[in-house]
Amino acid sequence: MQLGAFSISLAVKDLAVSRDFYEKLGFSVTGGDGEKYLMLVNGTTIIGLFEGLFDTNILTFNPGLAQDMTQLTDFTDVRDIRAALAAAGVEMSSDTDPDGTGPASIVVVDPDGNPVLVDQFFTRPGSGEA
Repeated sequence: MQLGAFSISLAVKDLAVSRDFYEKLGFSVTGGDGEKYLMLVNGTTIIGLFEGLFDTNILTFNPGLAQDMTQLTDFTDVRDIRAALAAAGVEMSSDTDPDGTGPASIVVVDPDGNPVLVDQFFTRPGSGEA
């Protein structure tokens, strides 16, 4: 099972202040709306800053995205990851339609209460969708 690029999604109090701090650490903005969230990269390290969208920090994986932020053509679809986790007895705290296609996400919670988001931006491989 390939989970895709890893990042940490940080629940921040002030997006501008957090952006300034992480830019001083060498991160640069690569995406986001600039109002509620930003994606930042430093080498292959990816962080997301989210103001008012989450209550806690979240471990995030993006199927279809490489750690260098390039889109992969061959990847494990989030619904296949979901099926493997469900078969292993892992409960979804946020679920998706297992028969769907396109972007989708699931959330599981680790034994210590840390949310793990599997957030796919791209269309399911072999679905025929553009």
